Amino acid sequence: MTEQTPEPVRESAGTPAPHTPAVTPADAADAARLVSFGLQPRLQPARDAEYGELLRRYREDPPFARLADAVATGLGLIVLEVSDRAGMAVTADEDSVFAVRMGDYARRAATDSADRFLHGLAHLALAAMAFPRPEDLADDGYIGRVTVNGVDAFVRHACRKLEERAEEQGDNTDPVSDAPGLEAAWRVWARRSSTGATKDARRLAGSTTGIVGKAAAFLTESGFLQRTGDEAGGTYRTTARYQLQVRDLAGGAAMSELLGLGIVPVSDGTATLLPPDEGDDLDLVADAGLPFS
Repeated sequence: MTEQTPEPVRESAGTPAPHTPAVTPADAADAARLVSFGLQPRLQPARDAEYGELLRRYREDPPFARLADAVATGLGLIVLEVSDRAGMAVTADEDSVFAVRMGDYARRAATDSADRFLHGLAHLALAAMAFPRPEDLADDGYIGRVTVNGVDAFVRHACRKLEERAEEQGDNTDPVSDAPGLEAAWRVWARRSSTGATKDARRLAGSTTGIVGKAAAFLTESGFLQRTGDEAGGTYRTTARYQLQVRDLAGGAAMSELLGLGIVPVSDGTATLLPPDEGDDLDLVADAGLPFS
């Protein structure tokens, strides 16, 4: 009996081999368009049909989502979330051309370069007051509320606590203008006037409430805060995009140090501080990236 060798199985000529659809120039243009929407933080997806459609495509079309992510990566952007509530929320990588640096922000705010620590501290304090507890950052439905006067009061409470710590440790209490870190910043903040004085009772730009007000106005222009009133120097509520940005910031040493002072939030934007734990000094460097693009 002769053993027969089985013939190899051949694919039917009518069955095409599986392949990945080619990316078209139109796909690339749509992906770049979506990223461009993400760079406009005040734009609401619910108010722009094209934006909403591209978000839907991102969620339902994985190849398109990967393409949009690649476009963002190529621009030095990190995609934090893509959703109807936040749109395409992106933050700038440290080396991205879209990164806003403290030195650039200070010049944009028309302030002296010696105030860079105070502006950095104002942004950190706004973030800490807006989302003082881990559960606030984790809750997508949470809306933080802050006031300019409340943030200034919070920082001044922190200044007193840091001064007490310095005295206990026998540290020199004279401010060092070129020394980085929170320990140097509090000394300057504590000695700066809260409001200043003009003939028409306007707030001075170089006062601490003036610095907080500029930081809040900048965040509002960037789509991270919404102004809700004029009480207490200006009242603001947070946006979903700002919550995502602060989540990205929360692991940093600066935010950890401020939160470590023990914030107890209340509804009017003020705060009570508990005794601070021991911690390392912070680096509020002039060209450090701010927590947003």
